[in-house]
Amino acid sequence: MTEGERIRPGRRSVLGAAGAAVLAASATGLAGAPASAAQRHGGGRAAYRDLPVPYVIGHRGTAGYRPEHTLGSYQHALDLGAHVIEQDLVPTKDGHLVCRHENDISATTNVSDHPEFASRRTTKTVDGAAITGWFTEDFTLAELKTLRAKERIPGNRQHNTLYDGRWDVPTFEEVLRWAQEQGRRLGRRIWLHSETKHPTYFRGIGLPLEDRVAQLLRRYGRHRADSPQFLESFEPSSIQRLARLVDTPAVVLLSSAGTKPWDFVVSGDPRTVDDLVRPAGLRWIASYAQGIGPTLDLIIPKDASGRLTRPTTLVRDAHAQGLILHPYTMRNENSFLPADFRRGTDPNAYGDAFGAYRTYFATGIDAVFSDNADTALLAAADFRGR
Repeated sequence: MTEGERIRPGRRSVLGAAGAAVLAASATGLAGAPASAAQRHGGGRAAYRDLPVPYVIGHRGTAGYRPEHTLGSYQHALDLGAHVIEQDLVPTKDGHLVCRHENDISATTNVSDHPEFASRRTTKTVDGAAITGWFTEDFTLAELKTLRAKERIPGNRQHNTLYDGRWDVPTFEEVLRWAQEQGRRLGRRIWLHSETKHPTYFRGIGLPLEDRVAQLLRRYGRHRADSPQFLESFEPSSIQRLARLVDTPAVVLLSSAGTKPWDFVVSGDPRTVDDLVRPAGLRWIASYAQGIGPTLDLIIPKDASGRLTRPTTLVRDAHAQGLILHPYTMRNENSFLPADFRRGTDPNAYGDAFGAYRTYFATGIDAVFSDNADTALLAAADFRGR
């Protein structure tokens, strides 16, 4: 059945001009992907094919409601009903994996309030950018555990500051144990989506991520093709390394058009994201991964005023290679929405997020990363029931 056949009468008028453009170029859904793609890696059954399309990935937990990458944020995402919950992984000085969006913890912890760590503040070059702050690789796990997490963007999400100091920085192993415990409590498997952050940088300073990730996945039974687990990275070589260690489904993250993965910069690979989203690039990704995680602008570009234009062929082209799509990131606030869906002049007020979800879901994406899992779940349910 085609997308158009599944749309109820009047669908175009509900979506408006931007949505009609999306529907005109809509790709086939997940069901149209080649069956062999589910079996390509590890020979096992691809359990992710059973997730309800479109499914919701809780971005850093529920970053819209709790300080990101805390057990409180992960629990809230689970309680709201997110199908999958994301972690970003960086190492400590003594080799433990902890959950932080970046190794610079200046904005996400109270490290600046600890005079005993004042001398640790330094400037480093990470993926070509000079950054001044405090970095996880300069702390042992015991030292990191003396810090407390806080809201990263309090100017946008002042309400999240209510929870500043409530939780510490979790290790990946703590999250795996938490998922195990919650799975027993709920009687079902808990899906996680875990990213290796700056893997080339960390390999260069003697703290490679992939072996550490794989060891923990094997310990907790998340190393198989049918495990309730995704792996992700902006560096294709990290996903290739992981694919040699475990059969866990993996997603290559893709940044903005014209950019280049950092491992490509270091290795001299001339390709850019523009090359990777073409059929040949997608075919190459499909040789070792199960999906891509493109920025939403690669699905539907914006014009100079921030309004959506016509969708690209990326969804159709990726599905043709058997790849699933996990684009990022949907947020409710006006400042993060396309201009078409902003309401009023307050950048931190909620806009028409439901309208934006409808438009993106109409392209045939398989899932979406969201800071607001409850909004995304309602929008996904609406779309599936249309």
